[in-house]
Amino acid sequence: MSEPLASFAYELGLLKRVRRSGWWHAGVRDPESVGEHSLRAAQLAALIAAEEGANPERAAFLALWHDTQETRTGDLPLTAADYLKKPEPRQITADQTAALPGRSRDLVRAAVDEYETRSSAEALCAKDADKLEMLLQALEYRDIGVQRVGEWIESARNGLTTETARKIAEAALTVSPLSWRDR
Repeated sequence: MSEPLASFAYELGLLKRVRRSGWWHAGVRDPESVGEHSLRAAQLAALIAAEEGANPERAAFLALWHDTQETRTGDLPLTAADYLKKPEPRQITADQTAALPGRSRDLVRAAVDEYETRSSAEALCAKDADKLEMLLQALEYRDIGVQRVGEWIESARNGLTTETARKIAEAALTVSPLSWRDR
């Protein structure tokens, strides 16, 4: 029982090394990892959910699992869509968790399914957090001189569904990434 959990833990560690590859197209030499992205997405999911009246812990939990399949596929940039069939996250998760004890297996599979189907307010908050994190990252890259990030900003803004996420995005467009230092 413990060996499959340890093995899966090692696999999850890959998320610290898998880079968000789309940023290479914009000229970012060393983009953030999927793990780094997922951490801030989970934090944002909790905040969005709190403001939207949803369960912050559940939203954060869903966001933690939303990209774990990228241990198997890597982070596929948008440009790959014309050449590759989009991997089904639930199938990858099923393969990843096949050897896990039942409770752990069911926990992860249910989280990924809920996120993918957007079947709850928490899943909508988690998806918005994923988009909002990308928008913030694009603005941070732009602030340090990466100019070709407009399509990431617009894609993120257009994908937001909650009022809270839209308001955060609009505010982020007007404040410096270092504005927190003045508070």
